[in-house]
Amino acid sequence: MTTLLDPTSERSPTARERLARPDKLEGLTVGLLEISKPRGDVFLDRIDQRLTERGIVVKRYMKPTVAKPAPLPLAQQIGTEVDLMIEGLAD
Repeated sequence: MTTLLDPTSERSPTARERLARPDKLEGLTVGLLEISKPRGDVFLDRIDQRLTERGIVVKRYMKPTVAKPAPLPLAQQIGTEVDLMIEGLAD
């Protein structure tokens, strides 16, 4: 069981089972989310390059600001378009 903490205004932690990791990436679509921190794009550009070299389909997304969670429409879009997500944190 994993405890998730929301740093924005959480009053009590949420406990959730972790999803199983896929056995392989081939045939899946991987989402890359930039959170608008400096140099996050550098990290995700390299991940994008490596996945694309392996023939993995990659979709890129960007939060409008680092200071807030992703807007609901963006989160919903991501949830319908990709099989798994990598979020880029950098500075």
